[in-house]
Amino acid sequence: MRFIILILIFISSAISSPLQDAINNAPANSILKLSSGTYKGNIVIDKPLTIVAKNGEVIIEGDGKKNVITITSSFVTLKNLTITGSGNKKYTIDSAISMNSVKKCEINGCKLLDNLYGIDMAMVNNSLIVNNYITSKEADIELRGNALKLYYANNNLIKNNIIEKSKDITLNYSHNNTFKNNKFIYNRFATHISLSNNNTFIDNTYKYNSVSILIMGAKNTTITNNLIQSSKGAAGIGVVINGVSNFKFEKNKVCFNAKGIYIDGKEKAKGMKRYINYNEISHNGEAIHFHATVKDNTITHNKFIGNIDDVVKDTENSPTNNLVEYNYWDRYAGFDRNHDNIGDTTYEIYQYADQLWQYNHKVKFFYASPIMTLLNFMSNLAPFIEPNLILEDKKPILQSL
Repeated sequence: MRFIILILIFISSAISSPLQDAINNAPANSILKLSSGTYKGNIVIDKPLTIVAKNGEVIIEGDGKKNVITITSSFVTLKNLTITGSGNKKYTIDSAISMNSVKKCEINGCKLLDNLYGIDMAMVNNSLIVNNYITSKEADIELRGNALKLYYANNNLIKNNIIEKSKDITLNYSHNNTFKNNKFIYNRFATHISLSNNNTFIDNTYKYNSVSILIMGAKNTTITNNLIQSSKGAAGIGVVINGVSNFKFEKNKVCFNAKGIYIDGKEKAKGMKRYINYNEISHNGEAIHFHATVKDNTITHNKFIGNIDDVVKDTENSPTNNLVEYNYWDRYAGFDRNHDNIGDTTYEIYQYADQLWQYNHKVKFFYASPIMTLLNFMSNLAPFIEPNLILEDKKPILQSL
């Protein structure tokens, strides 16, 4: 009998986690200060608790299975930790940190390395994700997990994080969240918003993502003062807008993308849907690309500089119900006789010979080539086919201030 007891004690000691034991034994609302070193992960925090690095680098390392840290209690704080070694299974959403049905938690100053998913936030409310560095496992981008996965997660602040080389950052049915001063670099969909309302994105930097911002079926989204630059590849897009209502896109810089802003309008939609104001949209292949319809847009006080095409559409219907005025277009060639910095004539954007590649993408091989440039010049000079009016700015600005 004594021999069996000794074996059980040995096995229990071998598989136990000192950190988990400390969590289990700590009273609620305790602060665990960890000295530098590596601690066994796959821990569960089921009470209000703070875990913070006392000094040096504190690593919580999973065993390559499931979640490294699972949080099932509200009022949990993780601070200045390195969290690594999650599992590899997407169907179980193996994550560095899994949070479920909690509120008022804080992940602050942590490094999330070599995990499938970064932070899985299911039904997480009123929480802070701040000052963290999040990346994924080394794999093809399709095989990586999401850096942040918000699902029915509301009223959270995501601020001052660096998120790179992950797959997506997603918001599904998640409302009233604020993303501020984050950097999204080398991801696929750096921000994918679906059926989520009243979210705000301010002062963020997007670089080298396949698509920086993708918005589908969202209401009252505000995107202000962000840098959206250098989306990767020939199909790299800065912003995709589909099925939105009261979408405000203001004071952003959108530059060096194949497509700056891609708008998928709805033919049956009614009322103004998109407000694109006070932005700099510069040096893109296409500044604005309209798909399906050109309607329900307010586009004012923007600067269009150095784009190959300022406005493109890939359908043959006419624009309706748009307010377009007070924009600066570097292609506008008009006069200002009363010196009010507003052109005496409207700026009309037509599709000439280059409409061929809009409707037949095999012709796109010649895009921006000398022959296409010559065809466009001749079509402007003496159109041999009826050009299509895409957009009209009734009060174009002559000088960009």
